[in-house]
Amino acid sequence: MRLGDVANPQDPAEPRPLAGIRILAAEQMAALPFATQLLARLGAEVVKVEHPTMGDSGRGSVPAMPDPDGRPIGATFLRNNLNKRSVALDLKAPEGVELFLDLAGRFDIVCENFKAGTADRLGIGYEAVTARHPEVVYLSVSGFGNDPASPYIHRAAYAAVVEGMSGIYEYKRRPGRRPMANPVGALGDISSALFGVIGILAALRHRDMTGHGQYIDIAMLDATMAMTDIVSNFYSMGIPDEASSGVGIVETFEAGTGNFVLQIVREHHFEKVAELTDNAEWLSDERFATRAGWQDHFDSIIRPGVERWAADKTNREAVAILAGEGIAAGESNSSQEIVEDEHVAVRNMLLELPHTGGGEPVLVPGNPVKMSRTQEGPETRIPWLGEHTDEVLSAELGLHESRLASLRDAGVIA
Repeated sequence: MRLGDVANPQDPAEPRPLAGIRILAAEQMAALPFATQLLARLGAEVVKVEHPTMGDSGRGSVPAMPDPDGRPIGATFLRNNLNKRSVALDLKAPEGVELFLDLAGRFDIVCENFKAGTADRLGIGYEAVTARHPEVVYLSVSGFGNDPASPYIHRAAYAAVVEGMSGIYEYKRRPGRRPMANPVGALGDISSALFGVIGILAALRHRDMTGHGQYIDIAMLDATMAMTDIVSNFYSMGIPDEASSGVGIVETFEAGTGNFVLQIVREHHFEKVAELTDNAEWLSDERFATRAGWQDHFDSIIRPGVERWAADKTNREAVAILAGEGIAAGESNSSQEIVEDEHVAVRNMLLELPHTGGGEPVLVPGNPVKMSRTQEGPETRIPWLGEHTDEVLSAELGLHESRLASLRDAGVIA
């Protein structure tokens, strides 16, 4: 699906769920930008505040493509900033802070994802904003939240940091190997974004009922712990790691071409897999009478048995047989395979952004929230740094060209 296309036939006159909701976001990298992009896809208006020269730090990620002025736009930025306007504002300058606070009074939601305490030090924290705008819904996303009782409050964090601290890396680590960092891209970021969106929607509903805004504090570690819930839950039940879990088989297998994933966590599924893979003798073998036995003899018997059966098949053929009999199985796709997957195309889960350098289109995940009465798309490209500064400041605050020019000359805006 190309940027600007409409993915479904819904009536464009049907209002989007968040139409009329306005968001002012001092945001960077992934956690908060993903959240505001999702809200924008549901109809909210998002104005993004960036540093006048550096911009959102996600612009500096790699790989990258050039903007019209030749500055790099990193992949992290490209994935998380569709449907937004960019205002370049120096929040370390007193005039920049004043402009931000003036703007805040025009928006339903103000949000930031600086390190804990930074927004307060800059003068744009919850207390400063509510002094101008008492009904505001204010969202903070940081590594460890803004509760001063946390021993980690002053630490910086990226997704991999909180993922490791959640315990999931050690839980999944295989004997003799180091823990693998960042195995799923941005679990710590996207989980934080989703809980931030839930908090915002709940706070807006609360404000509708009471007239009161409130502060939402999302810690990335909290969000990641909620996503990696097996770690603490299983530990409390005597299971410190996956190797000793006894839950069953959750593994990858090699086919003649490619690999596939198989999850067997019920006895009747184990019986069916044994029959389908020509290993019916397992059913009368006492070693496989329990799930713990499956794990004990996985590497020596079960994996070789399944892979012998799959040796003359592609991964897709093996999965078709297993899935056709109700077994939870799927291809372990390469990057190219998931990009070319039929399901992905049917569900409009990839958007093509034109590459400013003239190469192949940049692919960005589409909107996973499918709604029966809400049109999906069209979506607008990511904003160039400060592209909408004059437009927003003149429309929202009534600043004239001479005032904008003096602020620009002083480096407050760009």
